[in-house]
Amino acid sequence: MDKREAPVNPTATVMDWHPDILEGYEAARLPEPTRTRRNRGAVRTLVRRIDQPAHPRGIVVHVHGRNDYYFQTHVADAFAGHGLAFYAVDMRRAGRSLQPDELPHHFTRIAELGEDITAAIDAAVADAGDLPVIVHSHSTGALGAAIWASDVSHPNLAGVILNSPLFGLRLKSWKAIGIELTPVIGAVAPTLIMDPAPTVYTQRLAAQDGGGWVFDGAWKKSTGEPATAGWLGATVSARRRVAKGLSIEVPVLVAHADSTGPDKFDNPRVDSQDTVVDVDPIRKSGPGLGANVTMLEVAGAMHDVSLSAPGPRQVYFDAVTQWLDSILD
Repeated sequence: MDKREAPVNPTATVMDWHPDILEGYEAARLPEPTRTRRNRGAVRTLVRRIDQPAHPRGIVVHVHGRNDYYFQTHVADAFAGHGLAFYAVDMRRAGRSLQPDELPHHFTRIAELGEDITAAIDAAVADAGDLPVIVHSHSTGALGAAIWASDVSHPNLAGVILNSPLFGLRLKSWKAIGIELTPVIGAVAPTLIMDPAPTVYTQRLAAQDGGGWVFDGAWKKSTGEPATAGWLGATVSARRRVAKGLSIEVPVLVAHADSTGPDKFDNPRVDSQDTVVDVDPIRKSGPGLGANVTMLEVAGAMHDVSLSAPGPRQVYFDAVTQWLDSILD
């Protein structure tokens, strides 16, 4: 596939900002993508930190994962404290963008995530200025960001951070075989529910369950978000591409936990290892994403490294800061 740059969308320069659900933030709808049979006009939401640096050295666009949305204000604080304007996108069918008649997080093409990333960058650049852009992405969002950065990219893109990208899952053999068949199943029955996906990981994060983080349980569910055949098929196909190697031309930082374990309450390391994705495919495929890849293994980290315990979390932010200085200065 020939690499191409995403054209800047001039309609993204007109944004109707309004107070966000998070104090100190504003939100606005991004322009709808071109309507097709598959895509009937998806809602995407851009969120911005009100207190931005006076003279930012760059822009960060945060991309969430599955069963997720933007709520991690401490991430914005860390980037803003280092001189970057911060924006986050709630992708189509997720969080602030979810509409009543939609299947949460459902998509059938990994490129849909890339389309949302492009729209968010267009709007952020129009709002903050013609500055270098860093994409900070997590899990499924990081898988989509990696494919997008390799296939499409953006003229302002300066670097990509992949926080525990969904490059593989640790599954029992029978289930792993079934997952590999989902590209075929998804093409025939894209909305078929394949996996109810309860998540101990999310329960351990939630403040109401004793965790350290406050978020909307309707948008980040402790019961998990059932996976459709279309979503599974799209992510399996994307993972196969990652395993063969990509061609990301900008610097990439790939961060992950030091180990993978079961997503169970009786796992003694449930709060200090990745219980969602398998870190081994990240280790294996990370170096093949492009010519300039930095691998970061964080001991004691959880799936979202930025939500880990204070120690691992600080290791992550220190490494991100050092990496940013190396590519922006």
